[in-house]
Amino acid sequence: MTKQFDVVALGEGMVEFNQTRAGEPVYLQGFGGDTSNAVIAAVRAGARTAYLSRVGKDWSGERLEALWQAEGVDCRAVERADDGPTGMYFVTHGPAGHEFGYQRRGSAAARMTPAWFAGAPHEVVAQAGILHVSGISMAISATACDTVLTAMRAARAVGCRVSFDTNLRLKLWPIEAARAAMVQAAALCDWFLPSMDDAVHLCGQTDPQAVAAWAHALGAQTVVLKLGSEGCLISHGGHCEFIPGHPVDLVDATGAGDCFCGNLLARLAAGDALADAARYANAAAALAVQGYGAVAPLPRPEAVRALL
Repeated sequence: MTKQFDVVALGEGMVEFNQTRAGEPVYLQGFGGDTSNAVIAAVRAGARTAYLSRVGKDWSGERLEALWQAEGVDCRAVERADDGPTGMYFVTHGPAGHEFGYQRRGSAAARMTPAWFAGAPHEVVAQAGILHVSGISMAISATACDTVLTAMRAARAVGCRVSFDTNLRLKLWPIEAARAAMVQAAALCDWFLPSMDDAVHLCGQTDPQAVAAWAHALGAQTVVLKLGSEGCLISHGGHCEFIPGHPVDLVDATGAGDCFCGNLLARLAAGDALADAARYANAAAALAVQGYGAVAPLPRPEAVRALL
């Protein structure tokens, strides 16, 4: 059966304030939220996409919906809710890199539940080829964690493949809770997409191939380990391959991993082999870190192919 959507994502979209001068209170207003970033990256890469979320009945929610609609992301499963605000976050920059400060407790998205998913979100997933979710989507509340796991199981039941990005944020939940939830998620996904930094916290391994072996032991079918500027390691069916990255001048790494995931999934949905999709995603992420913000620098296919 032909699916209406190539890639759909579930999670929390947020308004972003990104510091443009280190040490100074000068911020560029943009947008973020890891799965929102990923689905926008996917639609810019040519995929047919939809987003599943809840936003507040506020200025921020209106701006986010306008962004998704302008990008061509289907919003039929985004609920405008009056039980919480739209989340926001601040990005500051310093010698150690970028740091996040969140204002999202009690947000509309954090109040998502499995019962909410059973409505329009489930209908969209039934029409999708790939569902993308993340550890942040699970971390924002206990009900959101239950909703993500419910969505993953529902996707598998209707023939929709599942992608999971660990996106570990220890400011949002303790490592023990994160590890327990992500072990469950790994067993339910077709593509497990951790970063090396996340993997060190989650499994204690520092060797990329050992991380891949750990993930496969949990039940993950395919592992794509993000290695930052070094590229990524792909592992499937007993075969591991290192895909090198692209050295570039780093401006802001906010959302780089989300850009990678969205472009990877878009190219997989288009029929690319895993290694080819990973090469494309590496190039896209290299372009994204050369501008400020999570969304504005997400590249178009012509720029990615020019770098390749």
